Amino acid sequence: MTYKYFGAPDGATAARVPISMRPEELGGDELGMGGMFTKIKPETVAAMVLTGIQGVPLHRVPPLELVVLHPDYAVVKLPMTVVDPLRGVGEESVGAAAFIWSTVPDRGGPRDAFNVYQLLHEWQDFSHRLHDAGHQAYCLVWP
Repeated sequence: MTYKYFGAPDGATAARVPISMRPEELGGDELGMGGMFTKIKPETVAAMVLTGIQGVPLHRVPPLELVVLHPDYAVVKLPMTVVDPLRGVGEESVGAAAFIWSTVPDRGGPRDAFNVYQLLHEWQDFSHRLHDAGHQAYCLVWP
């Protein structure tokens, strides 16, 4: 799967993300907002931010909102409770969350804490860009 995170002012705009293009052809500015490509599922990002940074129990992590379901792709909306907390956390919280996340094995095994730390900083930058543009976070999913 390929996940393209992007910002949009609303679900109707997010639903119009170009789907005829291959993920590597999308520059991230098709909606006026720099996007992020990753192999990390939106459910994982939501759980990591809410449990690792906010201290929310895993069973209380809100579900993602399905915006579009198509045989070739899907668009989901991440709750603002996942994006907003990243804007206000400091280095200690990011470092602690990176360490915690690095100890959780995924399909590829545990991740290096420094790589997770860098990823969380990318997410912080992304959350600031979303906030500044007044956008919400969405994810375009390709099989």
